[in-house]
Amino acid sequence: MRMSWRLASRFSVITLALLVVVIVAFWGARNSNGGASATSTLQGTDIGSQPAPDFHLTDQFGKPISLSQFRGKTVVLTFLYTHCPDACPLTAEKLHATQVQLGKDASNVVMLAVSTDPTGDTPASALAFSQTHKLSNNWHYLLGTHEALSPVWNAYSIYAQPATATVTHTSAVYIIDDKGRERIFFSNDFTSAQLTNDLKVLLNEG
Repeated sequence: MRMSWRLASRFSVITLALLVVVIVAFWGARNSNGGASATSTLQGTDIGSQPAPDFHLTDQFGKPISLSQFRGKTVVLTFLYTHCPDACPLTAEKLHATQVQLGKDASNVVMLAVSTDPTGDTPASALAFSQTHKLSNNWHYLLGTHEALSPVWNAYSIYAQPATATVTHTSAVYIIDDKGRERIFFSNDFTSAQLTNDLKVLLNEG
């Protein structure tokens, strides 16, 4: 009886150890899958798949640019002004960080900034702003007169009120997919990690 009891105890210990191994493996697999699903979840506001309004402006190099010419690529669209003291430089830094985080995928993403200051934003200031924030590849800072820019603001629900010192404007970042559809919206509190995640999700759709 004593030997049987010891044998039973050993079997119990072995069984318990195997059970622990199985449980650990199960939770490990579950956590791994959970991590994968988290990175495939969009972080910004899903705004559906409406066609993004096209526009025709000029970039910091004087080159004519239209939204529709980037069909086949994913587009990040934002609204800035070059003399902004706070929010715009921070957005630009996040955009640069996103380009770095995307790695080789950055070549499939175009970033566009539409000016909210028709008077203060010039080709020279737009170029200097771009250089300061290390934005060059697949980056266009779009300029124009008030008459040229205001329809773009209206099309994307942007409030822009130029003033002598500062410009009051809506902080917004849109992600437009490779089919030219509005997909994701971020306000100014987004992080580069969130933007990078959503861009990768949309790039993987193609």
